[in-house]
Amino acid sequence: MKIIVDAMGGDNAPESAVWGGALAAQEYGEEVLLVGDPDRIMQVLRARGMENTSAVTIMPASDLVDMHDDPATVLRHKPDSSMAVSFKLLKAGEGDALVSAGNTGALLTGATLYGGRIKGIRRGALAPVMPCKGGQVMLCDAGANTECTAEMLLQFAFLGALYAEKINGVKSPRIGLVNNGTEDTKGDPLRKEAYALLKKAGDEGRLNFIGNVEGSMVPLGACDVAVCDGYSGNVMLKTIEGVAKFMAGEIKGVFTRSLAAKLGYLMCKKGLGSFREQFNQDKIGGAPFIGIAKPVIKAHGSSGEIAVMNAVRQAIAYTKSGMIEAVSENIAYMTIPE
Repeated sequence: MKIIVDAMGGDNAPESAVWGGALAAQEYGEEVLLVGDPDRIMQVLRARGMENTSAVTIMPASDLVDMHDDPATVLRHKPDSSMAVSFKLLKAGEGDALVSAGNTGALLTGATLYGGRIKGIRRGALAPVMPCKGGQVMLCDAGANTECTAEMLLQFAFLGALYAEKINGVKSPRIGLVNNGTEDTKGDPLRKEAYALLKKAGDEGRLNFIGNVEGSMVPLGACDVAVCDGYSGNVMLKTIEGVAKFMAGEIKGVFTRSLAAKLGYLMCKKGLGSFREQFNQDKIGGAPFIGIAKPVIKAHGSSGEIAVMNAVRQAIAYTKSGMIEAVSENIAYMTIPE
């Protein structure tokens, strides 16, 4: 198997992307294609003593996509960028999956144009996993589609359920529709229409639909997959991230206010370490664009080498899972007859 890594994408490129890709090749025994400036890539590999490894192949690209480029046009205007070259390799079948910490919008555009949507899928969705009480919850969609139809939300539910089951190992994942109340009469017309479609799929035994869930219920473990449009999903994701950082800062402040507090910290240091580890993004690696015909994993823009390594692990698992085939087999239940 060959995993393509955009070596020039992300805030810490090329160091984190290159070393993370090299670590993944070493750890998981699959070939990694590092796409970018050959001199800079080799400089990083040489500094880590990995310049002669046969598991890593450098694929040249003379340009890069940055966070200020227009996502809709940058791949066309920068055909020699590391991201564009990565997608060309993926489309040509020279790699099985792609990992990048680069521009999210450009990555979605490339995934759609070069990877292609699975036949029958209206839009690909960004589906990050975040910690919640008792485990993890997947948000689907979390930013790829700010305007959605009820059919798209139905598809997000199926896509999230299949990913949770096949890649994350969740049996019969609970599907919740994010809404402004739990009653089936709540929500705007989009949510009401989506609720009817999801309930029908639940009644038919296609999905384990548990109904509407409020935003406050998602971090408390109310569901395994939280279905939402990209706008509300992204707002929820960023709000939860912000609250987590705020709480971490406040807890740290409590333990630094006095000598007694510092002694108390020493007594519960292990427990606090476990708490902090739940929010370690590096362990997750990245978020998949599900609904795309080839595996594309979006690593966080600030990813370090361990996050990139785990994003490659995700890409390998996705490729082996049969997820894409499973979507194709269930597409008839995910579309509304015209």
